[in-house]
Amino acid sequence: MIKLVIRFLAVAAAVYAIATYINGIHVSTTETILIVAAVWSLIVMLVRPVLKVLTFPLTLITLGLFSFVLNAILFFAMTYVVPGFVVDGIIPAVVGSAILSAVSYIVDHLLG
Repeated sequence: MIKLVIRFLAVAAAVYAIATYINGIHVSTTETILIVAAVWSLIVMLVRPVLKVLTFPLTLITLGLFSFVLNAILFFAMTYVVPGFVVDGIIPAVVGSAILSAVSYIVDHLLG
């Protein structure tokens, strides 16, 4: 339970940092940051594994680079799901999703 809370707080901190330092990504309130962290966690647990299986041939052809595109699409899709979260384009979506994925990866491996 503690690991889950730590992962959630790390993702929320990453969302705050991304919204603060990346031009083109805007978050209206602190509650929105927490909602984005929760939605991203749900997307990573439920939606992304299914999409990874479906897009495996394309990922294989592009030598894994399509996974960045898939993460950016999912990150950008949160704009439509979470009110108050705005991503202005594909470049901020790619950068934001890469940072968020890196933070999630690091925290997951530190916590075991």
